[in-house]
Amino acid sequence: MSTYELAQLNIGVIKGAPVMAEFAANLERINALADSSPGFIWRLQTEDGDATALRPFENDRTLVNMSVWRDIESLSAYVYKSGHVEIMRRRREWFERMDQAFLVLWWIPRGHRPTVSEAIERLELLRAKGPTAAAFTFRQPFAAPDVISRDAFPTLTDTCPAT
Repeated sequence: MSTYELAQLNIGVIKGAPVMAEFAANLERINALADSSPGFIWRLQTEDGDATALRPFENDRTLVNMSVWRDIESLSAYVYKSGHVEIMRRRREWFERMDQAFLVLWWIPRGHRPTVSEAIERLELLRAKGPTAAAFTFRQPFAAPDVISRDAFPTLTDTCPAT
């Protein structure tokens, strides 16, 4: 088992109060779904349980969602194979289209809870350098630092190299 957990940040610039009502109405249900999903560990929220109140960007309309998961497979199952999909498909109804990366994944030591500034640094790193082991995406994931990839070993054949 890895000694690392997967952190994720995604952001969105809201279109405005009237269209956000339906998004807000679904938020508690979707957060509860995440909280009960296999592999879920933690999510950013205020003491009142509200993540939408956190606005760390200059643009006050930018919402943040940050969480920690056991591994990429757990987060991917929640994002793409649960009731979360119906909300994700409607993202454009509620959020402005972004020309830059709005989601970043990175590995953290087990038990660490990332800060918002740490997450923003990872997003900026992804935007500046593209996917790396320090900041990546679902499309180009990287294994946890303590996981040995099969690609690290030479391909073995049936022929003995000594003959």
